[in-house]
Amino acid sequence: MYLRKHRRQVGEEAYEYWTLVESRRTANGPRQHTVAQLGKLPGLDAEARAGWESVDELLEGRSPAKQLELVAEPQQRPGTAAQWREVDVRGVRVERVREFGEVYLALSLWRRLGLHTLLGELIPAGREEVAWETVACVLTVARFCAQVSELGVAERWYQRTALEDLLGLRWEQVNEDRLYRGLDQLHAQKEKLSQHLLRRYQSWFGVRFEFLLYDVTSTFFEGQALGNTKAARGYSRDGRPDCKQVGIGLGVSPEGLPLAYEVFAGNRKDVRTVQEMVGVMEQKYGQAERIWVMDRGMVSEENIEFLRPRKAQYIVGTPKSQLRQFEAALLDQAQWQQVRPDVQVKLLPHPDGQGQEQFVWCRSLARQEKEKAMLARQEQRLWQKLLEIHGALQNKPLPPEEAERRVGRWLGRYPAADKLFEVGVQLNAQKQACALSIACCVDRNQWVRQAQGAYLLRTNCTEQDPAKLWSWYLPLQQAEAAFRCAKSDLGLRPIFHHKTERVEAHILVCFLALALWRTLEMWMKGKGLGTCARQLVGEIATIKSLDVVLPVRTLEGVSQLRLRTVGRPDRLVAELLQRLELYLPEQSRTVENVVQKNGL
Repeated sequence: MYLRKHRRQVGEEAYEYWTLVESRRTANGPRQHTVAQLGKLPGLDAEARAGWESVDELLEGRSPAKQLELVAEPQQRPGTAAQWREVDVRGVRVERVREFGEVYLALSLWRRLGLHTLLGELIPAGREEVAWETVACVLTVARFCAQVSELGVAERWYQRTALEDLLGLRWEQVNEDRLYRGLDQLHAQKEKLSQHLLRRYQSWFGVRFEFLLYDVTSTFFEGQALGNTKAARGYSRDGRPDCKQVGIGLGVSPEGLPLAYEVFAGNRKDVRTVQEMVGVMEQKYGQAERIWVMDRGMVSEENIEFLRPRKAQYIVGTPKSQLRQFEAALLDQAQWQQVRPDVQVKLLPHPDGQGQEQFVWCRSLARQEKEKAMLARQEQRLWQKLLEIHGALQNKPLPPEEAERRVGRWLGRYPAADKLFEVGVQLNAQKQACALSIACCVDRNQWVRQAQGAYLLRTNCTEQDPAKLWSWYLPLQQAEAAFRCAKSDLGLRPIFHHKTERVEAHILVCFLALALWRTLEMWMKGKGLGTCARQLVGEIATIKSLDVVLPVRTLEGVSQLRLRTVGRPDRLVAELLQRLELYLPEQSRTVENVVQKNGL
């Protein structure tokens, strides 16, 4: 993203304004998309500027300043006497450069969600030197900044940030033992934290819980995880079947805001988690009628029968094996409704004719192209491997069992393409495998290509508009996006803890960091800044805090004056902060007795 300046001449008057522009790649080349109209950049603020003494007010959005200054030369603060010193400019230097922007943003979200107040009430003060609310804040802010281990936070990361100034927590007080004990204290507050976030979502964004999106993912361990009763080997979504894992079921709102989660054994199938998660959500929201949205991995007749008597409506994807029952409707070109330039839908009654359920055929051109490319790649690779086995058998015959194992190994590696081939092992006079017979299964091949880009939805909703039913299912992508964010941006994987409670506390911290992240996206959307939080965080992370050391002349001789300040952001970053109404401490403060730590 970047700022673009516009100038408009109306008569003799010239007007200037700015827009926030994002460059996007399209099939026709890069195109610029206007994200927000920013208007005229403000000038100097005539009011008092806040300093470090007002950090708490700034973090909670109660700044005495109303606008962020964007010009290069700040004016004198009204009512404040100037403090002049004679400085040797050749001896001026900068020390203790710290990461400020990213932790400041995370801490602002933590404060504005009221998590500091909630945990302060939930965890009574005891004999601890550091409040557990502060420890929980450090853990969540570190996870928001993608720090993967408590040990790394204590030994390296905390010292590189400005959290010591923002929280008043000295770096000597941050150690791995205190962070581990903080995980234990936080784990006991899981339910209260979820309920608090729900209330915040409702008051901030007006979120309603008529739709609940549910999906399951997994995250793996480094090590054997012998102390975790839920760690087991199962289907790995991370491509690590060699590692033990746990499953995580997450419920989110259609906006992508995380509502609740549960941790399951790593070998538990997705379909067996639905009933437990429905029970958890009913405890939180009651058994009111709402629509559950789930993908095909959650669908079973047992789960459908479980939902019906609970007055729950559902829209679920169906397994691929069920698509063939509706082949005629898919091939029939009548009654398709265009909902997007590349998406069509069609409503179908249930074959039993009882009217309790209906189906929606959906076909997407973009999805068709993707599946076609994936299948072509698998088909080509599998064909090449089968030809290699065929040539090897011709040169050196093998026992039939060994040849079949080789063929089966590659068929299992490319499951989408193995249905397109019929492979047999030919034997010679010595009953040895000497060649392969490879044939293309025409019927399967034709059906696979016809079904590319198509998927089937199953629902008991009485709505007769297939476009609306499809639009209700589409937000399920928000649950998948939440998992991608937790794994890629927040460092959910891998897990280094081994005890069951510590693992669940680690996932709770990731859940809170995800709540901060998705709240930031909603905040950006409300301010007209799009929803790309990753890019905004990267821009704000360029802001640093630093100490400016000035050699000054006094009556006693020459001494050093150390001023702690926040670097002035670039114009683009300053504009983003202004749009978010996120204020920075603009006045420096004098600091003394600074000790360098580990060369930092």
